[in-house]
Amino acid sequence: MTDIQVPVLIVGGGGAGLTASMSLSNLGVDSLLVSGLPGTSTLPKAHVLNQRAMEIFTEVGVAPEIYKRSTPAANMRANGWYAGLAGAHDGYGRKLGELEAWGGGYTDPDYVAASPCRTCNLPQIRLEPVLKGHAEKLNPGGIRFNHELIDLVQDADGVTATVRDKDADATYQVRSQYLIAADGGRTVGKLVGVEMNGPRDIMKMVSIHMTADLSPWAADDDVLIRWLVNPDFGGSWSGVLVPMGPDHWGPESEEWVFHMQYATDDPDAMQEEKVLARMRASLGLPPDLVPTVHRISQWVMEGVIADKFRQGRVFFAGDAAHRHPPTGGLGLTSAIHDVYNLSWKLAAVLAGRAGDGLLDTYEAERKPVDQNNIDNAIANAMNHFTIDKALGLSPEKTPEENWAELAPLWHELPESAAKRHALNRAIGSQTMEFRHHNVEFGYRYDSTAIVSDGSPEYVPLDPVRLYEPSTQPGHPMPHAFVERRGERIPLGTLVHGGKFLLLAGEEGHAWVEAANKIAAENDLPLVAGTVGVLDSDFIDVRCAWLKNRGISSTGAVLVRPDRYVAFRSSDGVADPHAALEDALSQVLSTELR
Repeated sequence: MTDIQVPVLIVGGGGAGLTASMSLSNLGVDSLLVSGLPGTSTLPKAHVLNQRAMEIFTEVGVAPEIYKRSTPAANMRANGWYAGLAGAHDGYGRKLGELEAWGGGYTDPDYVAASPCRTCNLPQIRLEPVLKGHAEKLNPGGIRFNHELIDLVQDADGVTATVRDKDADATYQVRSQYLIAADGGRTVGKLVGVEMNGPRDIMKMVSIHMTADLSPWAADDDVLIRWLVNPDFGGSWSGVLVPMGPDHWGPESEEWVFHMQYATDDPDAMQEEKVLARMRASLGLPPDLVPTVHRISQWVMEGVIADKFRQGRVFFAGDAAHRHPPTGGLGLTSAIHDVYNLSWKLAAVLAGRAGDGLLDTYEAERKPVDQNNIDNAIANAMNHFTIDKALGLSPEKTPEENWAELAPLWHELPESAAKRHALNRAIGSQTMEFRHHNVEFGYRYDSTAIVSDGSPEYVPLDPVRLYEPSTQPGHPMPHAFVERRGERIPLGTLVHGGKFLLLAGEEGHAWVEAANKIAAENDLPLVAGTVGVLDSDFIDVRCAWLKNRGISSTGAVLVRPDRYVAFRSSDGVADPHAALEDALSQVLSTELR
């Protein structure tokens, strides 16, 4: 094969790599994606796609297909805790409690107000082919699976990578200005000396992907994930049951994944017959029900992060930058957010609109967020054991003793009220995982690409559970529907395609004029307009922007292409052109004309 020159080489064809390819294509940047694997993931793996991930997928045009194939909102309103699934004991399958999950199927007012996109659920085994197909449409010939990176060399001007086409058993070189490592940490980190550090061996899990009719026992239509707190097996992590579709969801799901916890040194986790025997016992499956097992996989929960997200012209994203427990659904979504943050910055630098300093803000912004996600995911996993504590379950007790601990939940006994409320508290505490809106959606950035306005430091009401919309620099832009020329649009979509967005108050025309002049002088993609209830460019029909804008009628807010607030002036200034020029120069790490 002939050697190739391309602005960006992407190594890895999972969620991070494919999203990077789509995002760069959407921004008009040529890229080549290579993956050493023959195809997309054969494991169910991650499945929750949060609101910000779906906003990104909306921008690149793949969201409609994802929503079409994913779990209907009505089948993912909650998570449920059950006393096992089936079995001889009359308590088997009884629901212990339920908790809304990630916006309750887009019924939680906070989630509805936060974004025009609802949280979605589509297992990685089904998601990645959709992403791959769309990436190939946007970048024909630029997605190459079974093409393995085997070496790379950096210099002052770019990266020279050696790739082996495994089908043809031939090598070729790719010369790129930048490389995105989205290879899960398999190759690139070792080649450039970037290591991952953090707690390992947190918990060993075995996952069984199977086809089985579990509808007689998995009875609740609105429950997405079933946490089986099985008294016969000591309580929590006895098993976690997740529907996989593909054609039906809820109790009628054709396929399921069942997760079981093992001690990290337990040899039984590596023996298929023993794993399947334990699964049958844990689920209480009748002898005549024989699931079709597609795949058994062993994996270890860890909480590691790369010591660098940038090494010269190489950038790390997704599992190549951080790996952590799946609790909370933060892994795949973090990967998607990583490359979205990076893509517009690469596009700006490659177009000559920004300096190299902008690329340094990728690590400055994403690494603290990803570390916070790691910390929260670990805490989520550990917090499940509080339910055992509330119930009084323990692997040290006999099954009979554990079942007796549950009796006050279902029978009127002297200790019933106290035990029921203790369980309420324990399940309610798991909102740290299933309503962590400020973690998954409201995360904030602090870097040179954010211009402080001197306002007091943000102190959250709850750093995990409550997203508070704000236009303070570094916060995600608040959502609002506005109308213009007879069309209703989400205000945030005005940044699509890599645009900056200047939103001024009703009397902020000087800001708009200054923004338009700067855009023309610097060939800068920028949309500008006033937003108000009456005489404005964008009509704030629900007063949603007014409620959260944080500026007067003469002030202005500058939003980056990734929908993060870069600059804010609460009121008008004497020279809005100079103020905006200074702000954009700082954000882009360059001197504007």
